[in-house]
Amino acid sequence: MVILVAYSAWVYPFEVAFMDARPKGGLEVADMVVDIFFAVDIVLTFFVAYIDSRTQLLVRDRRRITFRYLSTFFIMDVASTIPYQGIAYLVNGEVREGMVYSLLGLLRLWRLRKVKQFFTRLEKDIRFSYFWVRCARLIAVTLFLVHCAGCLYYLLADRYPDRDKTWIGAVIPNFRQESLWIRYISSIYWSITTMTTVGYGDLHAQNNLEMIFNIFYMLFNLGLTAYLIGNMTNLVVEGTRRTMEFRNSIRAASNFVCRNHLPPRLQQQILAYMCLKFRAESLNQQQLMDQLPKSICKSICEHLFLPVVKEVYLFKGISREAQLLLVTKTKPEYIPPKEDVIVQNEAADDVYVVVSGEVEIIYFNGGSGNIVPCNLLTVAATGNAGFLEDLLKVGMDPDVGDSKGRTALHIAASKRYEGCVQALLMHGCNVHIKDAQGNTALWQAIAARHHKVFSNLYHIARVSNPRAGGDLLCLAARRGDVDTLRELLKHGLDVDSEDHDGATALRVALSEGQADAARFLVMSGASMDKADLDGDGSAPRQTTVPAAELRELVKRREVGHPITIYDSPASTVTAASSSSGELRQGRLQGSARSDSAHWPRVSIYKGHPFVRNHSSEAGKLINLPATMEGFKTIIGEKLKVDAEKALILNGEGAEIDSLDVIRDNDKLFIVTEEHMRMVASMDSSVALSHTSSVGSAVSVAHVI
Repeated sequence: MVILVAYSAWVYPFEVAFMDARPKGGLEVADMVVDIFFAVDIVLTFFVAYIDSRTQLLVRDRRRITFRYLSTFFIMDVASTIPYQGIAYLVNGEVREGMVYSLLGLLRLWRLRKVKQFFTRLEKDIRFSYFWVRCARLIAVTLFLVHCAGCLYYLLADRYPDRDKTWIGAVIPNFRQESLWIRYISSIYWSITTMTTVGYGDLHAQNNLEMIFNIFYMLFNLGLTAYLIGNMTNLVVEGTRRTMEFRNSIRAASNFVCRNHLPPRLQQQILAYMCLKFRAESLNQQQLMDQLPKSICKSICEHLFLPVVKEVYLFKGISREAQLLLVTKTKPEYIPPKEDVIVQNEAADDVYVVVSGEVEIIYFNGGSGNIVPCNLLTVAATGNAGFLEDLLKVGMDPDVGDSKGRTALHIAASKRYEGCVQALLMHGCNVHIKDAQGNTALWQAIAARHHKVFSNLYHIARVSNPRAGGDLLCLAARRGDVDTLRELLKHGLDVDSEDHDGATALRVALSEGQADAARFLVMSGASMDKADLDGDGSAPRQTTVPAAELRELVKRREVGHPITIYDSPASTVTAASSSSGELRQGRLQGSARSDSAHWPRVSIYKGHPFVRNHSSEAGKLINLPATMEGFKTIIGEKLKVDAEKALILNGEGAEIDSLDVIRDNDKLFIVTEEHMRMVASMDSSVALSHTSSVGSAVSVAHVI
């Protein structure tokens, strides 16, 4: 029936406009067949039961069905089915034409209500996508209105007395002689361009009647466009509603955390819970269960939870009735990682049965008196900085390790738990402890690219071990880890730092045969002198890097930072050369210099070298001037500091008071009084933490 209704809605406006409401040939036969089908449908409606909208019961009483149909749609259905021109032909013996018969024929459009009912049923049918059904409905409405407007606009031109002064007659003279489809396509073309507000102007109104029609048609298009855009907007927004609500909730939670200054661990728990809730929303069956009757809910719970409850040791041996009572009170719950399920000394209202996943017992004092000892390593692995600090305050050893030699600091540094790292440092943990693989917490932090944790640890390590940076560089060179070497140098470590044995990273890389690491260190400015090569200037025998390649790398590096030396009669310029004849990096000697020379370039940074990190202010690359006064003037201009009161330090923290000790490509740090106070306060806090940790341990021992 829907196909027949669509045919009627399309063909009758077409027949009225282009055929004077007199179908010919196949269209006439098709119209008669369609009318017969709708007449049969009227008869069958008297025998079709319906659902009462008030009682929601199926009505099968013949009298009630007949009365309902006669009092609602019967008259309009009959009026839209009667062949008026056929009846006139039978009565008068001729086919009548005129506006009256055309208007009566428009009653066939009443059948469109069946299409509306059809789309309404499809939208409620779960077998079909609501989105695509709604789109099909909007497309059908748009096409029907375009068709009707085009037919009516042509009808105005066809009935106008002066056909040359019509919208189509001005473009196509004698348009009635043209093909039917050319006229129809022209009408649809005008209708679509006007509806979409394109309006090329090639087909436009020529008389007052057409102008009036255009006015009302364009006003109607305003409402139609708003209707289409509103519906499509609702469809698109509804499809992304969950994601939008999730993002809004995340934003609100982040603002709440920042406004109330909640600790990082609590912030992570809030965000993890909200993310899990979003992912598991489709799995949440409690909302559906609340809508179902109790009998169905009981059967569902029995099917879902009874096999799980029966296997729990706590409920073994109880009757089936008791098990069924338990499962009716059971509901699923999804818990994100690192969530505290049950906290000690808090009254528990629920019993949890672990179906999938793992639960870790951090602290438990069983009723039998068996105490499961609390492990600092386990607490550090969860990132619970508050609980970790409480355990440290009662005197637990922060340097206890596991079977692999890993301490709590190793674990916290590798997982970037800044709160746990700070708690361990404040209680005097040893940052130099190595695990079974020779890794310190510093190595764990830089290997995992946790730069802020590494900066905090490195500052503490430098206080007790000035060669901590050299140890790290040599360890990375020994392992051939170029990426870690690059990260260490980004933190401002001197590439020529020495380890506890007095070896540099380049020396270690050459000795261990780590060719890639050696090449990287040479290109990063490592000194060949400090590498302590063999007596003939070649690399150690273990290396796979030939001496010629090393010299070539040095030359290539110097090309990137050239120092051009010109002879001057007013001064004598000397440059010490190595035994191999290559020019060493260094300062130009002499009191006078040529103006055309390219002097050494150095990098200057604001801040103390021990406390700078990757997020600090960027440095400046400058040409080294001839005098210290000129150097301080450049420092003041580039870094906006009072250079006269500032100290100039190298990467090792040594003060520089002469330009003669500065080499090309050196990194220099400008330390103001504010930076010195910051370093002094951090050193005092570290010393205080050591004192407090020792004091707490003594007091606990005294109580015991």
